[in-house]
Amino acid sequence: MGSIFRTVDAVGVSKIYLCGITPTPPHEKISKTALDAEKWVPWEYHKQTWRLLDGLKKEKINVIALEKTKGSINLFDFKPEFPLVLVVGNEVKGLSQKILKYAGKKVFIPMQGEKESLNVAVAFGIAVYAITHKIS
Repeated sequence: MGSIFRTVDAVGVSKIYLCGITPTPPHEKISKTALDAEKWVPWEYHKQTWRLLDGLKKEKINVIALEKTKGSINLFDFKPEFPLVLVVGNEVKGLSQKILKYAGKKVFIPMQGEKESLNVAVAFGIAVYAITHKIS
């Protein structure tokens, strides 16, 4: 999470939503890698991800899931519509089908090697930079 806080600060994302079992500040491991970014990057905690996403959709915020699944679009072909929230999942299990149902679009990072996925913080960093640099 610390790496994600630093990345969000670097690209100017307005807020992080932390859900479920995700650790929240203050937390020693977050502080160590965030280098204090968690002190000024706005964040909210929500126990139930689906409730948060349901509320954001009602506010007309586009929900984009970072997940390679049926119907996913290559991240580098994706044309974002703002405002949006990028949802990333569990390091091993990814996003559940229940959460994927809230996503208007699903995007994936193309992989050329043998592995099918990246570390969640690395994947988030690639995706958020790609998306924010498409702002005209």
